[in-house]
Amino acid sequence: TCSNGVSTVSQIKVNSIVPAGGLPTGSSGGIIQVKAVTKTDTFSTSNNSYTDITGLSVTITPSSNASKIFITGHMTGMGTSNTRQGFRLMRDSTPICRGDANGNRDRNFGGIYSSDNDNTTQTVSVCHLDDPGTTSAVTYKIQTINSNNTDAVYVNRSNSWTDSSSHNTGTSNITVMEVSG
Repeated sequence: TCSNGVSTVSQIKVNSIVPAGGLPTGSSGGIIQVKAVTKTDTFSTSNNSYTDITGLSVTITPSSNASKIFITGHMTGMGTSNTRQGFRLMRDSTPICRGDANGNRDRNFGGIYSSDNDNTTQTVSVCHLDDPGTTSAVTYKIQTINSNNTDAVYVNRSNSWTDSSSHNTGTSNITVMEVSG
């Protein structure tokens, strides 16, 4: 409030703020936009091929071809006894942020091994800076797989999931941030 009792409001809108001395070599500018989704319900699959996790995708439209997209994700899961659950990050239909090809080994960013019918969940996280090189809408999503048998693997719940305080439910999420190039 000004001294005369009149309230004023000001706005400054910019695409990015760059220091007067410029950005250090190899760095980018600030965050332009953020999109996120948190999955609170459960999901299961016994598929031996990567399957989209329902409700765990987010679409962003970069404002510049030079923009990078910083992705973070956190998955909660568990499987039945002796299952190996992998998680994969996708840009539209292209897998990104995964290990190098090495024989028949599964290429993903992380996984969970369930040694027995446990009542607790495990977590896997991912951080990746992507360069989509487009101003068209891009969808980032998480997929999962049961890589060693046909038993079920779960997202946001444990295997032993009776109505008991010792059996937990959880959340999973994905956040994407456009970083100016």
